[in-house]
Order: sequence, then C-alpha cells, then structure tokens
Amino acid sequence: MRIYEEFFIVEPDTPEEQIDAYIEQIKGIITASGGTVDKVDKWGRRKLAYRIDRFTEGYYVLIQFTGPPDPVKEIEHRMRVTDMVMRWVTVRIDEKLKKLAKKTKQREKRAKKRPAPPQPAAVPAMPSAPAPAAP
Repeated sequence: MRIYEEFFIVEPDTPEEQIDAYIEQIKGIITASGGTVDKVDKWGRRKLAYRIDRFTEGYYVLIQFTGPPDPVKEIEHRMRVTDMVMRWVTVRIDEKLKKLAKKTKQREKRAKKRPAPPQPAAVPAMPSAPAPAAP
C-alpha cells in the first residue's frame, strides 16, 4: 500500500454541492480499489498564483489516501475530463516519509557517536577585595 495526495483546484463559481459530489466520486474510486481515504481538506476559495483561463480564484481541495497504484490512473483520467477541475497534481508521499525517517535515524545514530559536550569548569571564587590599609 502506498500513500498519495491528490490536490486539485476547481472553478470558483462551481456550487458547493457539486464539489462535494465530485469528492464523493473520488472517494468511491479509492475505496472500490481497496484503498482508504485518510483525510479530505477543503481549503475553500483562494487567490491563484496566476490567471487560469478567466479565473483569478479557485476552490482548493486536498485528498490524502492510502491504497494500491491502480486508482491513481482512474482519478487522473476523471480530473482530465471534468470541466470544473482547472489544475490537479497527484503526489506519492510515502517515499518522502521513508526518506525523512531514514534521515532522522541517521541523525540519531550520529548524535549517539558524538562525545558528550564538555562540562564547564568550576570557576574559582574571586578573593574578596583587600581591606584598606590603616594610616
């Protein structure tokens, strides 16, 4: 099983009900292939970095799911043929998570090999100031 993130931007004038129905379609594809939907984040309307067609805003949606690679092709096909979807990207994030875990293991290993930092030496007490001489 692999972990994926499907991020897509929908046209801002699309009704909320239609966006929810589309998300349910995507979730259905994932669960039908034996995967699980881990997280669905609807970020709402946001300003685009650049103009796409005639739009300067878009409705952002992020779906994180775990499953086999089979549904990814079907999801991307649906994204391609659906008119309301302006842009999308699918990212396999389990590879990144493995690399991050490996790096943290290496860091911990190196930290154990390093000698302990030297303890600061005790500072000797300063002698008190001499008493003034008597005249």
